[in-house]
Amino acid sequence: MLIPAFSLNRRNFIQQLSLAAVSLPGFSLSFSSTSMSEPAIAKAATLELEKSPLAHLQDRKLGIALVGLGGYSTGQLAPALQETKLCELKGIVTGSPDKASNWKKKYSLQDKNIYSYENFDSIKDNPDIDIVYVVLPNSMHAEYTIRGAKAGKHVICEKPMAINIKEAQDMIAACKQYDRLLSIGYRLHFEPYNLTMIKYREDKTFGELSKVYAMDGMKIEPGVWRLNKELAGGGPIMDVGIYCVQAAIYTTGQLPIAVTAQEGVKTDKEKFREVEQSMKWTLEFPME
Repeated sequence: MLIPAFSLNRRNFIQQLSLAAVSLPGFSLSFSSTSMSEPAIAKAATLELEKSPLAHLQDRKLGIALVGLGGYSTGQLAPALQETKLCELKGIVTGSPDKASNWKKKYSLQDKNIYSYENFDSIKDNPDIDIVYVVLPNSMHAEYTIRGAKAGKHVICEKPMAINIKEAQDMIAACKQYDRLLSIGYRLHFEPYNLTMIKYREDKTFGELSKVYAMDGMKIEPGVWRLNKELAGGGPIMDVGIYCVQAAIYTTGQLPIAVTAQEGVKTDKEKFREVEQSMKWTLEFPME
């Protein structure tokens, strides 16, 4: 799934390296990091929890329940939560009894902190859980964010926030209604290379910013939920394309005022029968 668009590359950054390019009048500058281990990047992905307004409220670590035990929870979030200082893995929500059993043993979880999707709402009665981290397919983000807030838990939700504007607004409204914090799991807002890019723009270190170029892509296997439009909400823009949009916005410090986009050619029409295989787009900003 290839996206030649505005992005900074989380998945490739996790696996190999991160690359962002800024084009200034008459000058092009690139920044890259050397390879970093997945545990190191996964740990960085949880730094936002340590910056949370919740951090000073109590002496004990904040308890997090991971909602959904797919590859990201299994390979990165759970291991990272073994190293965080202000929060810890205390519970899980899964529809798989086998996963529940394996996670219970691996992370010494108590039975009372293991939930299914059917009894998820009863998490409201569990003082061990302060935060639910929604790591589900995109189409399920709104439901479990709203249910989590209603259960009295603060919520971290994976990107993209939702599959449409209404769902995002409903998520915000629910967290306001129940006085809960809502955070979107987008670690690049805290990552030093990306913060440096923002500072260069703010300080005009290399002059006025004129363009931001970025691209992102990933290999994707047949049959995964990202290829299901109902679950994903769309193709590459709803996946790694989020990094493209975010990178352009926080590098420029502006919101776009216009967009043009074009779908690329499908080289595998069976695999990508429901979603786009690639997208290319241009965002225009009200640059001063």
